[in-house]
Amino acid sequence: MSAQRQARAVRLGPRSVAALALVSAVGVVAFGWPFLTPPTSRLSAHAQDAPWLFAGLLVLLVAVVAAAISETGLGPKAVAMLGVLAATGAALRPIGAGTAGIEPMFFLMVLSGRVLGPGFGFVLGSVTMFASALLTGGVGPWLPFQMLAMGWFAMGAGLLPGPDRLRGRAELVLLAAYGFLAAFAYGTVMNLAGWPFMSALASNVAFDPHAAVAGNLARFLAYCLATSLGWDLGRAVVTVVLTLTLGPAILRALRRATRRAAFETPVTFDAPRT
Repeated sequence: MSAQRQARAVRLGPRSVAALALVSAVGVVAFGWPFLTPPTSRLSAHAQDAPWLFAGLLVLLVAVVAAAISETGLGPKAVAMLGVLAATGAALRPIGAGTAGIEPMFFLMVLSGRVLGPGFGFVLGSVTMFASALLTGGVGPWLPFQMLAMGWFAMGAGLLPGPDRLRGRAELVLLAAYGFLAAFAYGTVMNLAGWPFMSALASNVAFDPHAAVAGNLARFLAYCLATSLGWDLGRAVVTVVLTLTLGPAILRALRRATRRAAFETPVTFDAPRT
């Protein structure tokens, strides 16, 4: 017997895919520009200004992607689901704030992206991070980078293989492994967002706009080991533990809600009685 096709809250169209590809390409440049520009470039000469410029650009691009996805398939049922999950994720984030990477919101993003698909996952990750920043007062130039990175994080879960066939223990192991690796990836790219703000005179692990790419790469790796390895490990372990323990129940609840919502069935309204 063939497995039932899993419904998606958002079916990505060509314009949505193009918008996602564009913002992802710009995001890669925004995060990785210290390694993409030679020391003699004009961008390196404005190392302290570049993160601000990229932050402003990412705000606009994330808004464009959200608008494109909304136009092609984010209906009222999906918006309601988005609101519930984003509010839950935003409420979970402060639980472990400042405590060795105990961030339970990450496992919810993994499970939601898995069930509801990559398009919904990207919007959910971005909106959740924005809402949690308002809740915790964490608004700053780093927020657009967090929104994009969390959007990638949740979208990646929706791109994992076997959404219609893989179930049970095998699926949990896949999601736990993804959450473990993606938690480290999230911490690493967020280090890239804040690292250029450091003054090269303040530390030998700070970004030096006059150094070669190899020298800055060594500085960045040392910076990650010295500042965030323990935090990223805590985030990864918590994500794995919660995925393996709470994952079965939450996956069932999300899939049941998705079936009942019938996202792919258009909403119709009865004509008023005369």
